[in-house]
Amino acid sequence: MPDPVAVSRIHVVGANHRSSSLALRDQMFVDEGAQPLFLSRLRQAGLSRAVVLSTCDRVEVVMVHDDAEAAARAVTETFAAWAGLEPEALAGGLYRLAGAEAVKHCFSVASALDSLVIGEPQVLGQVKEAHRIAQASGMVDGGLEALFQAAYVTAKRVRAETAVAEGPVSIAAVAVQLARDLHGDLDRCQGLLIGSGDMGGLIAESLRGAGLRRLVVTAPRDVQAEALAKELDSHTTPFSDLVNAVAAADIVLSSMSGRQFVVTTDLVREAVRKRRRRPIFFIDAGIPGDVEPAVNTMESAFLYDLSDLERVAMEGRAGRESASRAAWEIVAAEVAAFLRGRAERSAAPAIFLLRQRFEEAREQALAEASDDAGKATRLLVNRLLHAPSEALREIAAGEEGRSDWEATDRILRRLFRLDEASPRKPKESRE
Repeated sequence: MPDPVAVSRIHVVGANHRSSSLALRDQMFVDEGAQPLFLSRLRQAGLSRAVVLSTCDRVEVVMVHDDAEAAARAVTETFAAWAGLEPEALAGGLYRLAGAEAVKHCFSVASALDSLVIGEPQVLGQVKEAHRIAQASGMVDGGLEALFQAAYVTAKRVRAETAVAEGPVSIAAVAVQLARDLHGDLDRCQGLLIGSGDMGGLIAESLRGAGLRRLVVTAPRDVQAEALAKELDSHTTPFSDLVNAVAAADIVLSSMSGRQFVVTTDLVREAVRKRRRRPIFFIDAGIPGDVEPAVNTMESAFLYDLSDLERVAMEGRAGRESASRAAWEIVAAEVAAFLRGRAERSAAPAIFLLRQRFEEAREQALAEASDDAGKATRLLVNRLLHAPSEALREIAAGEEGRSDWEATDRILRRLFRLDEASPRKPKESRE
């Protein structure tokens, strides 16, 4: 029976952002709710131990199986049927990993080092959810469980010991971080969105997701403001009352992209006066800009446009790239520890049988020697060495050549530390 934890039985087959197009991954995508059905199809294809991970970056199957070719074929055919394609259509977009490479891949995915955005925070949660669904479907055995638990340990070390997840890397994430730096917790803040541009809506959604207490929307046309407010689950205010709307906001997000400034220094000066100089964070998401640049020179007003946000995002990406080197060292160390642990466990059955054989020889020697300890130990040594001695002579004199004996001799010396023993004159066996 194959060793259930042998690393050679671990395989990964899938497509990610490097190996395939987004269009192909969209066709292969397996929603969380559909994963039990997909796992059932894998079982029908001959894979009884598997986890399917499906995100915007990747769609892949992690599995334990004896036959790498059969496993890859089963996964490819299942993905092809799921996507409504011929298996040949997937061939160029799929990667296949086995053994130590598959282990390294799983650890790097869980640690968000194999993501389009390094350090992406939601990746580990996605891996854990895929693992949970596979467990509930009866598709996880001891080998897969050990692999995923080791991957979680690796991910925890990477986050605790490196800065790979620090620093915002998207424009929206930068806007959220800067707003927090100025105002602290956003659950005490009110935001104002001016206009209905796409980038403004995206940043507004991120602010809401980060806990912004209240969002108010305004636009030159009431119908625009009402439609966007409904989409963002927020409120509206008349565009004609823009000064008071700005004065009531801790964060002002403008996304008009008009030909003239919507937020002027005069407007901001009046709004700050009404706020008794409490600070306002302005985010200008308009192209061309909506906020007069001189606003940034005013007391209690802090202005960032898209180029400012992109610069901070680039700094965050560079910081994560630098930190990833230390993270990869952690992954390498954890992979080595995992491989060593699996190898040691694979030796357990042989060690058990060896101990059992020695115990049987000891009991026989004691039974034959009665109370004579000297005789018992001589019998034990002779019994234990008889079969190995015969096998060693056969190997040394065999037709396989000297290389076999030299390899055996090295193993023997290592097993019993013969080079550390004091040399003595050989004695003839009494058995």
